[in-house]
Order: sequence, then C-alpha cells, then structure tokens
Amino acid sequence: MIGIMRKIALCLAVAFSLAAADKKTVKPPAPAPQKIDEAYSAKIKQYTTEPFFLTELVDHLPASDTVPSPEKVLGYVIGTPNKLTYTKDINRYLRELEKASKRVKVFSIGRSEEGREMILAAVSDEANIARLDHYKDITARLADPRKTSREEADRLIAEGLPLYWASGSIHSTETGSPEMLMELAYRIAVEDSPLIENIRKHSIVLITPVSEVDGRDREVDVYNYRKENPGKPAPNLVYWGKYVAHDNNRDAIGMALALTRNMMGAFLQFHPTVLHDLHESVPFLYVSTGMGPYNAWLDPLVVDEWQKMAYVDIEELTKRGVPGVWTHGYYDGWAPNYMFYIANGHNSIGRFYETFGGGGADTGERTVPASSTSRTWFRPNPPLPRVNWSIRNNINLQESGMLFAMNNVATERKTFLENFYLKSKRSVDKAKNEGPAAWVIPSDDPRPGECAEVVNLLRLQGVEVNRLSSETEVPITADKKQKFPAGSYIVRMDQPYSRMADMLLDTQFYNINDPPPYDDTGWTLGPMHNITTVRVTRPEILQASMTTLSDPARPQGGVSGSATAAAYLVNHNADNILATFRFRLKDVHMFAAEDAFKAEDRSFNAGSFIIQADGNPADLRSRLESAAAATGVTAVSAAAVPTVAMHELAAPRIALVHTWTNTQNEGWYRVAFDRLQIPYDYISDQKLRDISDLRARYDVILFAPVGGTAQRIVNGSAGRGEPIPWKKSALTPNLGDAPDQTDDIRGAMELQGLLNVTKFIDAGGLFITITGNASIPIDYGIIEGVTITPAPDLHARGTVLGTTIADKRSPIAYGYGDKLPVYFNQAPVFSVAAGGFGGRGGGGGGGRGGRGGRGAAAGAATAAEEGANRPTGRGRPEEQDIPQGRPLQMASAARGPAQPGEDSTLGDVGGGGGGGGRGGAALPPELRPRVVVRFAPEDELFVSGMLAGGRALANTPAVVDVPRGKGHVLLFANNPMWRNETQGSYFLLFNAMMNYDHLGVGVQPAPASGRGRRGGQ
Repeated sequence: MIGIMRKIALCLAVAFSLAAADKKTVKPPAPAPQKIDEAYSAKIKQYTTEPFFLTELVDHLPASDTVPSPEKVLGYVIGTPNKLTYTKDINRYLRELEKASKRVKVFSIGRSEEGREMILAAVSDEANIARLDHYKDITARLADPRKTSREEADRLIAEGLPLYWASGSIHSTETGSPEMLMELAYRIAVEDSPLIENIRKHSIVLITPVSEVDGRDREVDVYNYRKENPGKPAPNLVYWGKYVAHDNNRDAIGMALALTRNMMGAFLQFHPTVLHDLHESVPFLYVSTGMGPYNAWLDPLVVDEWQKMAYVDIEELTKRGVPGVWTHGYYDGWAPNYMFYIANGHNSIGRFYETFGGGGADTGERTVPASSTSRTWFRPNPPLPRVNWSIRNNINLQESGMLFAMNNVATERKTFLENFYLKSKRSVDKAKNEGPAAWVIPSDDPRPGECAEVVNLLRLQGVEVNRLSSETEVPITADKKQKFPAGSYIVRMDQPYSRMADMLLDTQFYNINDPPPYDDTGWTLGPMHNITTVRVTRPEILQASMTTLSDPARPQGGVSGSATAAAYLVNHNADNILATFRFRLKDVHMFAAEDAFKAEDRSFNAGSFIIQADGNPADLRSRLESAAAATGVTAVSAAAVPTVAMHELAAPRIALVHTWTNTQNEGWYRVAFDRLQIPYDYISDQKLRDISDLRARYDVILFAPVGGTAQRIVNGSAGRGEPIPWKKSALTPNLGDAPDQTDDIRGAMELQGLLNVTKFIDAGGLFITITGNASIPIDYGIIEGVTITPAPDLHARGTVLGTTIADKRSPIAYGYGDKLPVYFNQAPVFSVAAGGFGGRGGGGGGGRGGRGGRGAAAGAATAAEEGANRPTGRGRPEEQDIPQGRPLQMASAARGPAQPGEDSTLGDVGGGGGGGGRGGAALPPELRPRVVVRFAPEDELFVSGMLAGGRALANTPAVVDVPRGKGHVLLFANNPMWRNETQGSYFLLFNAMMNYDHLGVGVQPAPASGRGRRGGQ
C-alpha cells in the first residue's frame, strides 16, 4: 500500500512539474509599441538644422488618443520657425493637459505686477499626483531636521520622491524655454519609454513655463511686429516686466519683484530638490557650475552637487555626438542675487542652462566667437565656429539635457533626498559648528522702520526671526559682552535657513586676483540699510528668552502727548517711512528744523518735522494719528512751537525720467517710489525736449541712471528712417501695458531738452543725476566746478563703501549720523575744483592726495598690515575666512605674508595720485559746488565686497550739490536706489526733494582767500 501511494505521489509531482513548465513557456503578448505622432515627429526633424543637434529622446513625439499634444491646442508644432507663444496660451495648454491626464496638476503661484498669472504644473505618475500633498509633506519634514529625527528621516527618504523644478524665460528675450517646457510636460505625461517611466515613477517634475510673464508677452509682440514689418526697423524690448529687464534675475536679495516673491513662495510650499533655471546666451549648451569664487556661505555639498550633475548631462549629450556641451568657463557663483538662490540658499540645488539663443524664433547662419570655439580643459568638445541655428535646435538641447538630468535625480533619488536632509541638518548645526550663533538687530536702533524692513525681507526668505522678551546681556565674542534691549530681533543660526540669513547679514570680501566678478561683490544688508547688526559667536544668546515672529515686523507709530498742541514734532532719523508720511499728508504744512533742538524732554535732530497747529486743518491731529499709525512714524505733541530756525518742507512735484534706449536701472527707482508711495510723473527724455516750461509742471527732475556717454544719452537713437513705435496696437496689444508708450522711440532730450532743463534749474528747480549721467550737466557746461576723473587702477565692482557726511548743515544730510555706507560700482569719481566747499565736517578741493610714488602702494601696504593676504570669502580683509559645514576649530590660522617661492593671494594695484583742484579763477560763492557726502579715508573705505586701488576714490566727493540760478543740480557718484538693497541711502534723495527750494540752508561763508578747505586732512 505504501509503495502504491509513493508511485501516485511521484506521478503527481511529475504532472505538476510538467504543468509548471508548460506555464513558464506561455508568455504574455508583448505590448504594442507606443504610437508615434508621425507628422509632428517629421516637423521636429525638419526644423532641426543638423542631425547632431538631435537625440533619440526628442526626435519624435508619442501620440495619444486622449491627451492633446501642443499642436492640437496651439495649432503648430513646438519649434516651428517664426512662431512664439503668448503666456495665456502656454497656461491654457498646460491646463488642457491637466484636464486630459491624471498625471498632471496645475497650480497658480501668483500674479505679476500687471496681473498676468504665473503657474506651476506638476507632472508625474498618476499615483504620485494623487498623493502629491503627502510627498510635499515629506520634503517639508526633511527640510527641518529640528522636527525630524535621523530614524524618521531614513524612513522618509526611503518613501519620498525628489521634486525637480524647471523654470523658463525669466529673461524675456530668451524665448525657447517656454516652448520647450510645454512639449516636455506632454512627453513626461504620455511617453512610455523606460527613461520617461523612470522619471515619472521615481520623481515629480514641476514646471513653471514662464517666470517673467509680462516681459514674455511683450517679447512676442515685438517679435510679431518685426515679422509683419520686414522692411521697417523694429523696437528693441524696451520694457520687460513693469520695473526692470535683465535685472529681474538679480532680485533674490531684495525680493522686490512679484516674480521673485511668487517663486520663493512656491519653493517654501513644495521644497523642491532641484530648481533648474533656463537661459540663453552662449553656444551651444552651457551647464552651470561657474568659475568661482563660489559663495562662501553655501554648504560645500551643494557645490559638489553642481559638479556631479553637470557632468552627467555633459557626458550623456557628448556620447551622442552633440557638439559644444560644456561647463565651468562662464559665471562665477559668488553673489546670491540670482533667482536660483531660492534653492541654493535653502539647502536645495540651484542650477541653470545657457543655450544658444535664436533671435526669437528665427532660423539662420550664426558665427560663433573664437573665444567660444577654442578647445580647453572645461570645453574639450567645443562649439562649431559657424552654424545654421534654429529655435528647434535650442529646444532639442534644452529638452534632452533636462531629461538626462531628471532621470539622474530619479535614479539617485535616495542620494539627493539624503543630501537635502543632511544640508538642512548641517544648517541647523551651524550655530554650534562653524558659527556664528546668531545675529542681533538691537531694538534701540534709531531707524526702526529699516530694522523692520530687513526683518521682513529675511522672513520672506523663510528665515525665522525672534524678539527678545527682556533686556539681556550676553557675550558676543570670547572677550566681549553686550546688552541688548527687550524687543531686539534675534536671527538664530540653529535653523534650516541659517545659511541664507548669514550670507545676507555677513561681510563679503572679494579678492581681485580671482576671476573678474560676474555681478556685485558686496551686499551686506545691515550697512546697506544703515542699521546696526551684531554678529554673535558665543552660544549663550540661544538660551535667552525670546518669541518667534508670526506676523510682519512693523514699528508702532502714533501721536503721543496732549490732545491740545501748538505743534507736533517728528524726529528725523532718515527712516524711509518719514517720506511716506510726508507725501501721505501732502496738504498739511510742515516745516524742517535747520538745527537740532530739544522739546518735551526729548532731543530732535536737524531736519525734524515741525507741524504747527496754526495754519493747518482743524482735524490735524486726526490726520496725523491716521498717517502715523499707517506708516509707523511717531509724532510728539508740543505745548509750544520750538524756537529753532526752520523752513517749509515741500511735497514736491517729481518727474522721473527714462530714456527709450534702456529702462533697466531706472526701474529700481520706480520700485522704491511705488513701495514707499511717493507720487511722481514718469516721463521720457523726449518730454524734456518737448515741454518748454518744465518748471511750471515740476519742482524736481530725477534723471535715473542710464549707461552711455553724455552725447549718447542726449542724442538717443538715430532719427533716420521711419518712426519706430512702442505702443498698443492690434499686432502689439501688450505694449500698452508697459509703463510708457510713444509713437517713435528715436531721438531723446537733444539740445533743446538741455536748454529746457537749464531754464528749469535757473527758475528754481532741482535736477538730479545718478552715477554716470552726471556727465550730462558736466560735459555740456550746465554746471561748473565738478569734473569726472578717470581712475583706471580702482577696482570697486558692485561694492559697499564707507562715506562721511561732509556737510552736516546741508538739508540733504538731515537725519544722518557721521558715516553712511553706500553702494558704488567703479565710477564715476568726482573732483571738485578749488573754491568748492563742504560746510562743517568736510572741505571741497581735490582731496585726492599728492603725485608721485607707487600710486596705491600705501593702500597695498595698509592691506598687508591688516592681514588681508587671504582668499575670497566671509569677513573683512583682516578677518579669517570660515569654511562651512565643519567645526570652527578645524580652521587653520590666518595666513601670513607670502613666503619666498609662494604666490601672494592678494595684490593691490597702483592708484592714481593727482593734484587738488584745477587752475584758474575761483568760482564765486553762489556757484561753488557743495560737497555733502564724500568717500571715507582709504583705511575706512572698505565695508563689504571688492576694493583695490582705493586711494583713487578715498576722500573724493560722493554727493555734490551745485547751485545754478535759483535752482540746483545734485550729482550722485553712488547709486542710492539699487535693486531694493540700498534703503540706507534713499533719504539722501528724499531730503533733497523735500528741501529742494531750501538747499542753500547752512552754507558757510567762503574763506577770505576764496579757497576751499582741503578734503580729508
């Protein structure tokens, strides 16, 4: 019986085995190859000028029966010659994609200044999109290791997905990326190739197709005008966004523009692993790493990630025979003002591409500069010297590179998420590791409005700010204590975004022997806002009692004292809220005190506002209370009008002038005026030509900075040929949204405009020039006694420098102390002729030092004596740089002077000497230039950034008031309104404007000899 059962079992086993074998041999039918949109794919190949500008990733487009391709919605294939897409149609396409596919979800992330929508489209696997909030929560928890343990982080990293954010066309003339990103969204949503499926399954792609939405629409208008009028001259893109053009990618410090704030807000919502910004300039595809010096506050891990990611993209494209894909030799990596620092400054990865631009959507032969075609270590596969280029070539390279990059991040997702968590953790550890422990903004700073401005700027960046609960004394260094009053702002460095706060508040030092800077070298917020910030290296501050701000900071304004008052007094502290207060109450008579005084047991600075009850409306106090509460200004009621010399404080009629050649830098002035609610008329320089009686309309004309020689600015573009309109039409509907319009952008102020401006000044108006356009009144002889001096040995590129208030009695200096840091960018360097004077605290004359010797040898010696033989990094020249992400104790001792056989790490350059003033008869007293502000002596000149050859600038005039007729011309060597970063110097302008008709106050009698004092002695 047992034997029979064994036989039966054996037979059954054999039977089961044979059945299993038969089952294994039966394979399911292979899936049918994905259908290809043959017509679309054929167009891709047709519009690509060479096969080596195409890869297998983008040489086709998959077809779908349910999801519309871009052609089905727009009516044309992406990359079609002579076709650019408006923002509303780009957004419409992505929303059609969302309707048709559960793999796509579209979010609105805000609107531009002109009301156009910015969007973000998420594209991934259907299951991932369904759980998008869950994955956002994972990245948010990884972003804050204070709330996430190591064990929990490991679990989140295993479960989470990286988010790869692609952003297009922040620069409006760079037209390819918005087109490409529509096709990329469709491809990721529809295609079933292994690479796309890996991206879709193991990551979430975020797409913002256009970040400068206003400029994009105007660029399409201008391009369409050019194509419709081939025989006519077309305008350049005079306006991009409402305020600025190319500088919209320099707003990550000041956060003034809607696009920057919208992108920052979206980042803090999604915490993407990578932000990839798409640009066009150099041939053919540059993958960002930069030449250095790199930003000194970044975690070294992010710098490593730049390199690793770049070489993945380069290798994949080079393997496929694509020429001209390279890295390193472009851009530096220093300043954090670029939009992709939204990621780099917040423990994510910011990177960018530069592809060869296409002139809109044109196809044509292009000659590549020899500097871009040379073979070198970072460009072993250089671009071709001549190429037939199309927008489709551009799209192919961008899209292929991004797909390889996204595939890399999806494949190595755990590594990228681990690094994201680790960088966040190292940021939290910064306070006890490399330091500092905290930054403090004392609550007794004389400019509470600017303190609140800096605090709110940091909070926009996601930085946490606290306030001290009570007065606290703590050590700030190993050998120094300081007492901070209650309410002082504390920016702790034991938080996830400590690096962003530290890089904005710390001092920068840029060694001139490093590669030339790509942009600004100094940006320290405290000096630029003229407020006190204290770097605390000791950890005790972290134990103090404090509360975290949950709402924007703002000074508490109001009116104090008796309800019955003879006058109300407002101390002048050069806080910009005072300008808002004055113009808000433009119908109220106010006076400016010409000297400091005391009243109601308080001290008031020169320039303080005196608002008398007599002569003002009966509801004066109510008006003051409303304005003070709204602005944060404090007014004090006084029983008697102070017995001090005073003059009426104007709310002047202001004209802000722009040219039709470039509106880049003047836009920052409109930003400042609009934010502070300063009313003005915005006029072109052509109006200076066309309005014969400017004085009848305006009290102040501000000619904001514009590049070029005086002759170029005055003459404008050539008037030959047909008119070139910049105005709304059926073909160019979006030009009507620009800040100004004209029938013809040719011409400028011209000689007639100079005559009209001269009459305006003579009749009592104030004409203000900024930086280089001071050459207009100087070169054309509107003023005398001031020249612009060449300074070839000066190196001060986009830097923060010290100045001294040379004439404290000038109304332009009201509210300021003895010193003021300012932004300066290389030029101009003013010289004031003998006979000019500086009132109290400074002289006129040359003030430039003597001739002979080694030029700036004294400056170089001073730098060496201060221990400035050091690399680019944090701190002053004499301080030690601090590598990030490791204990401070690991830092080596400061390097001494170079030893024999070593290269010095810092070399100064010779500076010009120069005599004092010019020869000839002295100017009569009523025409002598008045130096209100001058650059500091050489050993006090450096504040932050780059400075060498400073002797050429030391003690020279920075702000000069030149009388003429009944009016004045005011010249600025520094730029007082730059990128929403220089609020500390704004009030030099506001003082001048509000006192435009009393700028002669405080002028000292000329010395008997008729000669001015020597400057800086």
